[in-house]
Amino acid sequence: MSSSAQGIPGLPDLTHPIELVQFGTQALKASLLLVFLIVALGVAIALISFSLRRSQPEQVIFIGEWAVRYSQLLRGLQHLTLVLILLVPGFFLCSTLSNRYHHWEQARVAQVAESVAGEKLEQFAPQVRYSIQEPYSYNTQVNGKIVKVNETRQINRFLTLAGSQIQVKLDQSVDVPGRSSIYQVNYSADYKVVNQLKDINNFFFEAPSPNGYTLLASYKVERDGTRLQQTNPGDYSFPFRLQPGEENTFRVTYQAQGGPRWVYSATGQLLSNFRLTAIANFAPADFASGVVPNEIKVNGRSTQFTWIFDDNVSVKNPFGVFTNTEPIRHTGIIPRLLLLAPAIFVWWILLLYLSVPISFKNIAIAASIFFACLLSLTYLARLIDAQLAWTLISIILLILTWGLGASRRASLAAIVATIAGAVLPIFGLLVPFTGLTLSLAGLLSAVWLAVRHWHGWYSLHPEDQRL
Repeated sequence: MSSSAQGIPGLPDLTHPIELVQFGTQALKASLLLVFLIVALGVAIALISFSLRRSQPEQVIFIGEWAVRYSQLLRGLQHLTLVLILLVPGFFLCSTLSNRYHHWEQARVAQVAESVAGEKLEQFAPQVRYSIQEPYSYNTQVNGKIVKVNETRQINRFLTLAGSQIQVKLDQSVDVPGRSSIYQVNYSADYKVVNQLKDINNFFFEAPSPNGYTLLASYKVERDGTRLQQTNPGDYSFPFRLQPGEENTFRVTYQAQGGPRWVYSATGQLLSNFRLTAIANFAPADFASGVVPNEIKVNGRSTQFTWIFDDNVSVKNPFGVFTNTEPIRHTGIIPRLLLLAPAIFVWWILLLYLSVPISFKNIAIAASIFFACLLSLTYLARLIDAQLAWTLISIILLILTWGLGASRRASLAAIVATIAGAVLPIFGLLVPFTGLTLSLAGLLSAVWLAVRHWHGWYSLHPEDQRL
C-alpha cells in the first residue's frame, strides 16, 4: 500500500503503542508539575502565616483573604483540571479517528483509481506483415583503405487493413476475492485485407492475443472460413499468400477473462472502414479514454457503444469500455473536522459554563456525549451523507442536552448554548459555506451571552441548577 494511504503523517494515533507510552510519560510529568505548583502555593501561604504569628490582627486578615482566594483557586483548578482531563483524551480520540478516516478515504480513492487506470484487457489491432529486400551501403577498411560495400537486407513492412468489423460482448463478475471486478469477454472480428502491392504475394497475418488476460479460451483465426493452425505455441503469426489485387477476410474469435477494463488499441495504424460495437451487459458502464463513441444505446442494464470510422483515422489512445464509478467528492472534510473538534468542545463547554449552572458530573456526561456523537458521525459518514448524518445526530444531542437544566428556562439556555457552540460549528465544517456558518455561530454565541448577562432578558434562578 502506498504511503499516502497510511494516514496523516505526524498525527497522534492511539493505535500506535509507542505514541501511547510517550503520551503517558508526558501526562505524568504535567500532572506532577501541577501538583507541585498547588502544594508550593499552599506552603507559601503557611510560611507567610507563620511569619505573621505575632501580629494577630494582620495574620487574621491576611489568612482570611488568602484562604478565600486559595479556595476559589482550588475550585477553579478543579474545573480546569476536569476539562483538561476530558480534553486531552478527546483530542487523541479525534486524532485517531481522523487518521483512520483519512486512511479509509485514501483506500477508497486507490480502489477507484485501480478500477479506472489499473489492470485492463487490451486487444491490439492485427497487422499484415511482409518482407522486402532493401539495398544499403556502408564503409569498411580493407588493407588500410576505405572501401564502400553495397549489400541488401530484409526489412519488414505492413499493409493497412482495408476494413474492420468488430463485436465484443462484456459481462462482469464482481464477487471475486481481491479484485474490484473481472470482465468476461466474447470477442469476434472480421478483418479485410487487400493486396495493393504489385510484386509481393507472401504475407503474415499477426493477430496477438489480448494483453492482461487471466484466462483465454477458444482462440481461433480463420481465413475465408478455413481455420489457420498455429505453428508454435504462443505464436500468433499466420503465413498466407495473396496475389496482387486480391482480397481476403480473416476472422478472429476468442473468449477471455481479465479486466476490470476492456480497450482496443490501434497500435498506431490508420483505421479505415472501421466499426467496433461493444456491448456491456452490466451497469453502470461508460466509454474509456477520450474517444467518444458515435452511438450509445441503453437497454435496461445493457449499454451498447459503437465507434465508426469510415475514412482513414489515426487513434493514438486505446478506447473501449470500463465500469463507471461514482466520483469521490469532498475528501478530507471529516479528518479536518475531527482535528478541530477539541477546540469546538472547549468553546461549547465555555458557553455552557456561562449559560447555566453546571456541576462536575454534568460536565463529564456532556463531554462523553459530545465525543460519542463525533464517533457516530465518523462511521455514519461512510454510509450516508455527512450533513444528513450530523443532522440526525444533532437532534439526539439536543434532546440529551435538555437534561442539563433543572427547569425549563435552564434547559432552553443549555439548548441555545449547544446550538451555538456545537451544532452550528460542526455543521459549518461540513458544508461548503464554512466561513459564513461559523460566523453565524459566533454571532449567535455573542448575542446569547449579551442577552443572558448584560440585558438580563433571560436570567436564571439558583434553583435552576441541576446537582
